[in-house]
Amino acid sequence: MASEGFAPLAPDLAVEVLSPEDNKRAILDKIGEYLDAGTRLVWLLDPIAGQAVAYRSLTSVRQLGIDELLDGEDVVPGFQWPLREILA
Repeated sequence: MASEGFAPLAPDLAVEVLSPEDNKRAILDKIGEYLDAGTRLVWLLDPIAGQAVAYRSLTSVRQLGIDELLDGEDVVPGFQWPLREILA
């Protein structure tokens, strides 16, 4: 018999893309939930502002400008892509 709800697993990488309608506080809460569950890296992409934020924890945060590379670090080794191309 299958149990209801979600499996107690967390992805290694989670990606959130902000839309104009998003409540930023709710998105930050969701990022906190990912990290608390064991997600190792969360990318928050903001196409309107032309930036991204990489979270390893709520205190290990790296902001990226449009001319920087989005980097998979040790979570997705070898992945690097210009943020400008991702947000285009």
